[in-house]
Amino acid sequence: MSVLIVIPARFASTRYPGKPLVSLRGAHGQARTLIRRSWEAARAVKGADRVVVATDDDRIRTEAEGFGAEVVMTSPACRNGTERCAEAHAALGGGHDIVVNLQGDAPLTPHWFVEDLVAGLRGDPGADIATPVLRCDGRALNGFLADRRAGRVGGTTAVFGEGGRALYFSKEVIPYTGRTYADEEATPVFHHVGVYAFRPAALTAYPGWDIGPLETLEGLEQLRFLEPGRPVLCVEVEARGRQFWELNNPEDVARIEAMLAAMGIA
Repeated sequence: MSVLIVIPARFASTRYPGKPLVSLRGAHGQARTLIRRSWEAARAVKGADRVVVATDDDRIRTEAEGFGAEVVMTSPACRNGTERCAEAHAALGGGHDIVVNLQGDAPLTPHWFVEDLVAGLRGDPGADIATPVLRCDGRALNGFLADRRAGRVGGTTAVFGEGGRALYFSKEVIPYTGRTYADEEATPVFHHVGVYAFRPAALTAYPGWDIGPLETLEGLEQLRFLEPGRPVLCVEVEARGRQFWELNNPEDVARIEAMLAAMGIA
């Protein structure tokens, strides 16, 4: 089964304009843009047949082509990354069995997250979309809670039931636990990792589906599947000692740079 990885990237982010071109310093002081680090993460995925950057902005296109990425120009009318992936897949002529949306703000995504995700979708013929979830330890959960207390949107959390079927995703911290956890202690809260694997038919249909009230409130594109009852498969992945965070706010730059340094990632 052929696998296409699309990295959607737009300049006009509401919360963080120009985010894909933000510079992140690695362990030895090397500065690389967010879009480049995200592309390098995608290129490390085993079994991916093609990796493209999908954007509507010439500044991002120039940067991406400068470090060797294949770029597909898409419409500024795309309302989220999944719609941009759908447009890019169509522009490339289709033909792939699985399309992965590796969002351009997740440069710390380990390659095995995507590999396990693709394997999970392949193994579940009843699912048209799959997404990874990572169990939070106390340190990660406390970071989520601190962000919310400060009025920042940190990561997204996921709740799922039998067979990994998603019940809900939220920018709030769910489920409520009512207790404090030590830094290294496992918690019942799962961090939703912003990667999606789609079967092409579902991805093609997605832009034509109605946007529901929950997607509007949360600003989470995957809720367009859940609100009308379409199944979403959550695939639990393991950190294997790696730290993970997404760049959602300007304050996350220092956090991610500290993680790059701690993990020795150039």
